[in-house]
Amino acid sequence: MPQQTDVLIIGAGQAGLAMSRCLTDADIDHVLIERGNVGERWHSERWDSLRLLTPNWMTRLPGYAYQGNDPDGFMRRTDVVRFLEAYRSSFDAPVETRTRVIDLSTEGSGFRVTTDGGVWNARSVVVATGACDRPNVPAWASGLSHDIEQIVPERYRSPRDLPAGGVLVVGASATGIQLADEIHRAGHQVTVAAGRHVRVPRCYRGRDIMAWLDACGFLDEGRSPDADARQLIRQPSLQLIGHPGRHALDLPRLAERGVRIVGHAIGADGDLLGVAPDLSHECMAAEERRRKLLARIDTFIEGHGLNAPQDPLAWAWPGAMGSKITRLDLRAAGIRTVVWATGYRRSYPWLQLPVVDETGEIRNIGGVSDVPGLFVLGLPFMRRRSSTFIDGVGRDAEELLADIARHLNHIPETDCLKGTRHAAQWDILQAL
Repeated sequence: MPQQTDVLIIGAGQAGLAMSRCLTDADIDHVLIERGNVGERWHSERWDSLRLLTPNWMTRLPGYAYQGNDPDGFMRRTDVVRFLEAYRSSFDAPVETRTRVIDLSTEGSGFRVTTDGGVWNARSVVVATGACDRPNVPAWASGLSHDIEQIVPERYRSPRDLPAGGVLVVGASATGIQLADEIHRAGHQVTVAAGRHVRVPRCYRGRDIMAWLDACGFLDEGRSPDADARQLIRQPSLQLIGHPGRHALDLPRLAERGVRIVGHAIGADGDLLGVAPDLSHECMAAEERRRKLLARIDTFIEGHGLNAPQDPLAWAWPGAMGSKITRLDLRAAGIRTVVWATGYRRSYPWLQLPVVDETGEIRNIGGVSDVPGLFVLGLPFMRRRSSTFIDGVGRDAEELLADIARHLNHIPETDCLKGTRHAAQWDILQAL
């Protein structure tokens, strides 16, 4: 006989656990199904030296937040794992670990979820498998020579695991620049194929850049109803690194250290890589985004009368980088490895419902899908800019609770601690 629950959550990372806490506070029966351990991707799909891009004080979920003695530091991968495990224990989240979903379909007015550990009937389902699901490697990558090693970030652990020789990193968002820097420091000759990116300082006017983006409302900026979903989901991450020394990292700094920068990769034929002649354009566009962001922060500071020192160096522009390379001979350049830091896509091979669009994404408005009772959580820009952050997914879960409760005809006795995440935001203002 199938087991019964009101809500079945697929995934027990930060998104699934945040949703579980909200459902627990609302006294709604539920279960989480997780293919591995709690926070499995942080266990097995992140490189050894990875740190969060957001300061520790931003590591906050419904009813729970960082309580350590280094609020301005950046959690290591292993610290995130411990944080999520502690969060799970704090409210005894009902997680079925090491259980894979095989099939999700409708049954009557609800859903039938078949797993390798049994069958569940649920009145509602939340897909919380997250944004970083499958590496978005272009189809033409198969045209590269077979003796060139290709690796994706989820399989990369450290430079020690790479073959001898040069390395091409494709992609210049947060992951790309971090891996390029680490691999270069380990002694490899590194080339970065850079496309669209967002260059920002790590600190600005005396505060971490994320503190300003949080305080001025940039991260909470809602998704426009008429926004192009495909464009939003492909937004590049900020060029940041969570270094204990609070260092900035971007393409100009990588170039100063000896990393070669070329335009974005557009095709492959054996040892030859096609490269777009767009590096200068992308660098100028990144500078324009940077200046708009800093201007917004300045307006916020002035509007609130805050005492924050000017930071003219943050406005300095090293100039547009250029590259005449349109075809890169990998063998001649000594490149034996290609690292694909080209973002992620979602994959739902077990989802037997007509809710996936032509790009492979689940159609939804703020996490509410076309199928009554089916919800999603943790997708890029799902409700706001911070929807994929640990911090942002918590607020999305708080709001999605109302939609789930409405579907179940359940009136919550609590408000899931809604609004508590903003306390640190006002602490920033008071400290200035």
